[in-house]
Amino acid sequence: MAGIQLKQVTKRWGDFVGVEAFDLDIADREFLVLLGPSGCGKTTTMRMIAGLEDPTSGDIVIDGRRVNDLDPKDRDVAMVFQSYGLYPNMNVWENIRFPLKVRKVPEAEHEARVQRAAEMVELVPFLDRKPAALSGGQRQRVALARAIVRTPKVFLMDEPLSNLDAKLRVSTRAQIKNLSHELQVTTIYVTHDQIEAMTLADRVVVMKQGVVQQVGTPTDIYDNPANTFVAGFIGSPAMNLMEGEVVDGTFHAAGVEIPGFEGVKGPVVCGFRAEDAGLAEDGAGEVQAPVYSMELLGDSTMVTMRAGGALLAVKAPKEFRTHIRAPFSAHVPAAICHLFDAKSGERLAR
Repeated sequence: MAGIQLKQVTKRWGDFVGVEAFDLDIADREFLVLLGPSGCGKTTTMRMIAGLEDPTSGDIVIDGRRVNDLDPKDRDVAMVFQSYGLYPNMNVWENIRFPLKVRKVPEAEHEARVQRAAEMVELVPFLDRKPAALSGGQRQRVALARAIVRTPKVFLMDEPLSNLDAKLRVSTRAQIKNLSHELQVTTIYVTHDQIEAMTLADRVVVMKQGVVQQVGTPTDIYDNPANTFVAGFIGSPAMNLMEGEVVDGTFHAAGVEIPGFEGVKGPVVCGFRAEDAGLAEDGAGEVQAPVYSMELLGDSTMVTMRAGGALLAVKAPKEFRTHIRAPFSAHVPAAICHLFDAKSGERLAR
């Protein structure tokens, strides 16, 4: 097992900065997720850890050893890619065994190690099949087994679920979560899907344009986003954000009046989560606006309204029904709100 330290790791191509001064200690056996939109630097960070990219500056330390100058094969890491990377001419058993051959593991160990890896990802009935005869989910499980069979110090997973349909993503995500618990191997997982990040991670690193925005547990990041980017990226739906001004302790925006912000004044961005707000049945809520859309979710009804210059989502009871352009009143007390600086987007202390 191994801890990992990234010390001011930077990657530049000419004037373009892919990753800027990435500084982080990753604990032994931790499941860390690098999260952000395309182009934010998360895959570049992973590739530098794997040795597939050289950092422009900074140090990468695995298990107490600086690895900047080591070839990928000497870093004892295993990667799982979104493209699977299976050998079409080999059956499942041979694909899983291949890393053992490359690393010259004694052949007497191959059968037991392949069998164990296949059992862990429920592939035993498919060991004689070629990749072309497998579903997308099964192919991804072969890729996972091929990484498991090496018993590496570090697992690196680059968007492994992105090629799967919605149902398979859910089941394979659960399998990865279970494997993480069973294997107890330090894992770095790259994704742009915040649901994957929230469900899998011990800690999440949110990135934007090569810069780390926030590091914390999923609960920390969800409940206390560091800035408007994190607030607007995490959550399904994302946090509602509206620009306005606090005057005499009350936040004002078009159709919005929320008292309770004593000690704050001037332009701010006010945010709240859809599930924290609610229907104001007396019609006297802090947010008053016409309905923009309504979605029946089964356990609730998601009502979206246009107010404060933004589309705001509120979860109403599942039996609630209305129609587009109908007046809607939402209860949004100051206690559920988050305030951010209007210029920098940084979270304001309350």
